[in-house]
Amino acid sequence: MKKKNNILKIENLSVTYGPIKALRKANLEVNEGEVVALIGANGAGKTSLLKAILNIEKPNGKILFLGKDIISKSTDNIVASGICLIPEGHVIFSSMTVFENLQLGAYHNSYDFDKNLEKVFAYFPILQERSSQIAGTLSGGEQQMLSIGRGLMSNPKLIMIDEPSLGLAPKIVADIFEILSELNEEGYTILLAEQNAKKALECAHRGYVLETGRFILQGTSRELMNNQKARRVYLGGSV
Repeated sequence: MKKKNNILKIENLSVTYGPIKALRKANLEVNEGEVVALIGANGAGKTSLLKAILNIEKPNGKILFLGKDIISKSTDNIVASGICLIPEGHVIFSSMTVFENLQLGAYHNSYDFDKNLEKVFAYFPILQERSSQIAGTLSGGEQQMLSIGRGLMSNPKLIMIDEPSLGLAPKIVADIFEILSELNEEGYTILLAEQNAKKALECAHRGYVLETGRFILQGTSRELMNNQKARRVYLGGSV
């Protein structure tokens, strides 16, 4: 079997906020075509890790993207190189239309605009129906779809998505995770941070468990689902 190329490699990554150590010497790899889950409670360090990759939070350590160290690059340059972050809370530009939000997503990749827009509308037909609607009037689930769609407009090599289930009804959560699985089947590589460990592991190939800024467990999704501590603390005792 051909070994998949490494897309992201993190070595000894730390993030501090004054006296608070949000992330401590983290090591992580994401390979081409994988969904990798970051599991942990609120405050474990998942968001800090994602923001550190984009240099939104200033990290120490090494971050290799497609073999190149990006730790000293600007956020804008990192995004332009092919990483997008879909932040928690389905963040959108609420006073702009759906179409205008998608236009902003294509800022670094405008030459493929029509092709990517067609792809986004194929995944999310409701966004095409409501393309002229003010984004702030969408439902929470529709706003999450718009947030994902805006990320896809940059045609990213790596999608990072933070807490996609946050604040959404179970049916919408199931729909969102189904879409993430479809995106992966289409070839997208995804780094997924999620408190809902069961949903995340069902969607992912591998996972890492964060606890107070440290990775305490890692393995395939099946290994983590069968791990006694992971089952007890993060999976409610059963899967």
